[in-house]
Amino acid sequence: MSEKHLSKPDFTISQKLWQIHWTFIFLLCVMAGIGAALLYSAANGNMEPWASKHLARFLIGLIGMLVVILIDIRIWLRYSYIFYFVSLLLLASVEFIGTVGMGAQRWINLGYFSIQPSELMKISIILALARYFHSGNLDDYTRIRFLIVPAVLVLLPAVLVLRQPDLGTALMLIMASTVIFFLVGVRIWIFFVIFLSTIIAIPVAWQFLHGYQKRRVLTFLNPETDPLGSGYHIIQSKIALGSGGLFGKGFMQGTQGHLSFLPEMQTDFIFTMLAEEFGMVGGAGLLGLYSMIIIYGMALSLSCRNQFGRLIGAGVVSTFFLYVFINVAMVMGLVPIVGVPLPLISYGGTAMLTILFGFGLLMCSWVHRDVIIPQRGIDDL
Repeated sequence: MSEKHLSKPDFTISQKLWQIHWTFIFLLCVMAGIGAALLYSAANGNMEPWASKHLARFLIGLIGMLVVILIDIRIWLRYSYIFYFVSLLLLASVEFIGTVGMGAQRWINLGYFSIQPSELMKISIILALARYFHSGNLDDYTRIRFLIVPAVLVLLPAVLVLRQPDLGTALMLIMASTVIFFLVGVRIWIFFVIFLSTIIAIPVAWQFLHGYQKRRVLTFLNPETDPLGSGYHIIQSKIALGSGGLFGKGFMQGTQGHLSFLPEMQTDFIFTMLAEEFGMVGGAGLLGLYSMIIIYGMALSLSCRNQFGRLIGAGVVSTFFLYVFINVAMVMGLVPIVGVPLPLISYGGTAMLTILFGFGLLMCSWVHRDVIIPQRGIDDL
């Protein structure tokens, strides 16, 4: 398919399907398959209760992803603020109608299923920031006044998420947004001032942390102070990681996981179970697949000729990277435990669908990479 066809305002569904990088889709399917296999092992050789639902959710998400890809990128531009404010409204409603789970009020029960608005916000904030910065230029990005609005767009959901409380998701929102700020050319000294202010504010912020959050930080610094309480998770995780050795104990042969020493092995600590059963080689192989997806995705996003598409792609890939980095670092004891799942591997519906929605936007940006989007005058689209 020539670029001449792609530069037209409208092109057919078959042309869009032809432009999709199916190798990238295949990598996502491989990751979901690995996740299903690990969940099968976590259930002692049963598809229920996790593996079958994991595959069903991935299939639903994959179909939704294809739909997202086929929608004109200018539609996503037009309604990006609406997505943001709907997500913000859902996030605020958690305060009043949210259900409590695992010590935090994060979910909204819709009867047959529950949604976690903070997960939806991870993509909505990317759409909102991409639209805002698309309307600016290099001179705008250096003016403090121009940066006030996107800063508010980031801080509003971050504060609401912290109130749930969910420190891990709040940090992900801020860090993924920081990547977008950096990519558009915000001056380095602004990041330095923010970083320095954050360091200075740590003693004050410590006073506002919940008790369990303080315990997580103290446990991170010295897990052995409470080996049967707050330090139990990370100690068992390190034991499982070390016991796997180079090649692991074999599929479904892990002892820490199958003897119930390893907590939450189907969600946050699933990487630990993989490392115990397949060793350092298996863990490195999984990280290699993640690296391929991240590099592939960033290459696709940077190939987009319009600013909106580039920022969407870069934001989605950055969020995906943060999922992987925080989860793996968490189970290794390199960062405090914050409850971030391993993308496409861990059991969880909202996170899975959110990630696939994000990758749908990434591929949509690639398919429509040559579509000319005016910098201003969105109403004319």
